[in-house]
Amino acid sequence: MRTERFSGNGQAERRDLKVVVGAAIITDGRVLACARSAPPEVAGRWEFPGGKVEPGEGETTALVRECAEELAVRVAVGDRVGPDVPMAHGRSVLKVYLARLLHGDEPQPLEHSELRWLSAAELDTVTWLPADAPVVAALRPLLARL
Repeated sequence: MRTERFSGNGQAERRDLKVVVGAAIITDGRVLACARSAPPEVAGRWEFPGGKVEPGEGETTALVRECAEELAVRVAVGDRVGPDVPMAHGRSVLKVYLARLLHGDEPQPLEHSELRWLSAAELDTVTWLPADAPVVAALRPLLARL
């Protein structure tokens, strides 16, 4: 993704904006939350699984890869949920997609310290990373309807 930024002299500067994708995996009216194990400053905080989109890789392809790497699951990626969330001092943006597990796969905490399935009423029982909080707010009414 390319964006323009204006320097102090009013001239536009081009720079690459990195995209980070996340999966709001929903099963039986609950969403999967993952507790970070590292780095130390965010360990124990909760997020949606996912990661960076690599050069030449599409967002949904990256999300399928990240879910396989982090959770050992196969997912079907659905619609976007929540807003684009700026991260890392404006150098990257988080985009979260709805997803569902395929073939009865069960998530494994390969890169997280803990996994939890949360209903709409349970979303506030964990401490979310700041970037994930706007997506949690967008998910709440969706989960409440399921």
